[in-house]
Amino acid sequence: LENPLTYEPLTPELIGRKRTSVVEEAIVIGKHTGGHSLKAKLEHMGISVTEEQIKEILARVKEIGDKGKAVTDADLVAIVEDIVGRVAEKERVLKLEELTVVTGKGITPTATVRIRVGDREKIASAIGVGPVDAACNALQNAVKEFQEMNLEEYNLEAITGGTDALGFVTVKLRDKDGAMYVARATDGDIVMASVQAIINAANKALVARGYKHTMEAK
Repeated sequence: LENPLTYEPLTPELIGRKRTSVVEEAIVIGKHTGGHSLKAKLEHMGISVTEEQIKEILARVKEIGDKGKAVTDADLVAIVEDIVGRVAEKERVLKLEELTVVTGKGITPTATVRIRVGDREKIASAIGVGPVDAACNALQNAVKEFQEMNLEEYNLEAITGGTDALGFVTVKLRDKDGAMYVARATDGDIVMASVQAIINAANKALVARGYKHTMEAK
């Protein structure tokens, strides 16, 4: 077995492939993927991340896998862009704990958020012209700093085809001083991806303005 020529009719190099790439590309990313396999896959894709980010990426991969969805390379790249672009976990002022949205024909879209603000937890509800708008209004009701930020740009992309495709949301938030903050988030639920992207951008703004993770809720 030490000599591949004894069992390989054609070498990978003969068809323009590298032996290492054949092995690494064979790594299937899903809910049973371990940290070492994920790291090897990312390294093969030319992506460098920290150990803390590996844990967060792995948690997202398992979360998606638990829903019965396969994680494609495109999905993985989107997840990495989301996680790597966030404020470090220990520095985050805001953390979304729960989001509930009620909408439908003849129903006014209503959202309730439970969000951790520093060391405290805040729950607030709001209505809107759509589920994303309702969720954003709920965030403003929960945390007064959101009232000082304007959503300047919102962009939604589907990573892959199908009804179970991950939604990749990019937002631009402008704070009261005119500074712009760009953030991204990905999730199978478009509303969740939208809210998380806004929170990611808000965390960047708050950290830049000197807020600490112990900031109190409104």
